Amino acid sequence: MTSKHLNRIVLALAAASFLLSPSTLAQTESELTESGDWQTTSAPEPGSDEAVLAEAQRLIAEGNPGAASSKLSSWIEKNKRSRTPHIAQAYYLRGLARLEDDREYKALFDFELVIRDYSDSEYYTKAIEREYDIAIRYINGLKRRFLGVRFESGRPIGEELLIRTQERLPGSKLAETAALDLANHYYNKRRLKLAAEMYEIFRINHPDSRNLRYAMLREIECNIARFKGPRYDGSGLLDAKILIEQYQRDYPGESIRSGITDGLNAWIDESAAQQALDTAKWYLKTNDKPAAKFILARMLRRHPATIAADHALQIMLDNDWLTLEEEPVSASQSLENQDS
Repeated sequence: MTSKHLNRIVLALAAASFLLSPSTLAQTESELTESGDWQTTSAPEPGSDEAVLAEAQRLIAEGNPGAASSKLSSWIEKNKRSRTPHIAQAYYLRGLARLEDDREYKALFDFELVIRDYSDSEYYTKAIEREYDIAIRYINGLKRRFLGVRFESGRPIGEELLIRTQERLPGSKLAETAALDLANHYYNKRRLKLAAEMYEIFRINHPDSRNLRYAMLREIECNIARFKGPRYDGSGLLDAKILIEQYQRDYPGESIRSGITDGLNAWIDESAAQQALDTAKWYLKTNDKPAAKFILARMLRRHPATIAADHALQIMLDNDWLTLEEEPVSASQSLENQDS
């Protein structure tokens, strides 16, 4: 099944959900006859606002979104400055029609208008859900249409829409899904700093999520992968180490069973020690031996069980920076020495 077919299924479900909503059912009533057929008992008055919107809904459901969009545009133009209670519904339906007609970018203008100006209507959440659908299509590679041709990347818009979804429905299941989608998107594109930040936001905003452990491990992985080598910023390693300690506290059984945190800790220690070793070598090249000695001594205390620590120890010995302290002489030994 192609992505286009999947998109049509999503839109069909959205249209079906809309047509079955209480406000829509109130427009047309039917009853089951003795023959087993549905018979309409009441319908919107022909030419009324309700009739126009019902007709647009029917056109969308029947796969004729272009006609629905044209009908709705005419109605909106006549009624957009009126106080009709159906205006939010009309904008939402036109957005749905445009989306079904493969004009998702134009649909965003209608959905944004509903979200911005009609936040107290039942179409507020529906519009956000449709924007989320468009966001997923864009971050998955759908390009924006320009002059009839799709060639412009839609990813920046998709990313922005996923952020807006979280801001507009905080604490919701959709916001949780959007946060994880965006974090995974950054991760897959190897934008590791943004991915780590997004996984952290996910953990803070959704502490009860069943994906919390997954997000924590991904954040650790991103912070470690950001470390490019001893000559680069190592703050990500510190963040990863702190997060590993938290992971071990929160999931002690899993930490022991998998051993993943032990391996990550060992890698972090070795990387941090190597960074300190390179810094000390730089000080030696500039003939700043006190600074080199301080860096090496601190590294030996913090990362003693590393390969870099072995090199540091050799440098300390070569420069005669390691001395064995004399054992303290007891009072009885001192007296014996005096007698002799």
